Amino acid sequence: MPLINKSSYKNPPLYQFNGHLQTIFPGMFRKIGLEYERERLELSDGDFVDLDWLDNKSRKLILLSHGLEGNSHRHYVKGMAKMFVENGWDALAWNCRSCSGEMNRHLRLYHHGEISDFAEVIAHALRTKNYEQIVLVGFSMGGNITMKYLGVHGKEVPTQVKKAVAFSSPTDLKSGSALLDAPSNRMYKKRFLKKLSKKLEIKAEQFPNNIDLSKLKDVKIWRDFDEFYSAPLCGFKNADEFYEQASARNFISGITIPTLLVNAQNDPILTPECSPVNICEKHSFLHLEMPRQGGHVGFQLRNKSYMWSELRALEFCT
Repeated sequence: MPLINKSSYKNPPLYQFNGHLQTIFPGMFRKIGLEYERERLELSDGDFVDLDWLDNKSRKLILLSHGLEGNSHRHYVKGMAKMFVENGWDALAWNCRSCSGEMNRHLRLYHHGEISDFAEVIAHALRTKNYEQIVLVGFSMGGNITMKYLGVHGKEVPTQVKKAVAFSSPTDLKSGSALLDAPSNRMYKKRFLKKLSKKLEIKAEQFPNNIDLSKLKDVKIWRDFDEFYSAPLCGFKNADEFYEQASARNFISGITIPTLLVNAQNDPILTPECSPVNICEKHSFLHLEMPRQGGHVGFQLRNKSYMWSELRALEFCT
């Protein structure tokens, strides 16, 4: 499809004058009052993920996927759920393994390319609620998972899955991991490493013979973490194989439903490679929108309680 060259997102709040502020402020100050109904989904391998529902008695469902070390209670997930529920949809926000507040059972956690759990969540939603229409919306890592799932399964995606939207998605993990090492991104890197290291400590107690925590002191760049931990724990031989197999851009040629990828040009932790212009220009279903502003999962509007991303997703999906 032709690239969407003129995005409708143009005016973030005046005090959010760069990508970092547009990234940080919504997460710090935005509060969404929603109460989910939680369900535990037992997975085929004996592990579990927790699902958070908003049941509107609808035949239409929005299925939401969070970002790295996020969860269903992040403001961007709850805000999107609220927007769709107010417009007559059901909403389901799923939590990746270990992200719902309780550590998962198995050694493996989750990663940017994990689509088998996602497929089980979709199948469960269809089996239990008999939806006529499902749209998939993912943020950051969740957007990458969404697009990889669609690309890998292609025409085998359930017919009820009609459209998808991905915001701020690192579709090229190798370049994205290198960008996290930039001095300007030190705070993001430190936050991610702190949260992931804490999970590794819990895993080491569960599986004392499988995790060597001493290597944490040798993590100097983000690639080191992926080489020492992400790759082996998720079944990859090294970081390069992990990046290749988990990056959605390597699979999106197989997408067969209308899909919108929105990556802001001033996103501090995405590289140009994460917005694959050359692929999207020739793709029949993949739309690429690159607003000049927005940061990473930002897109706040002046004097509004909702985000531009929520309006944009609803517009694209309906």
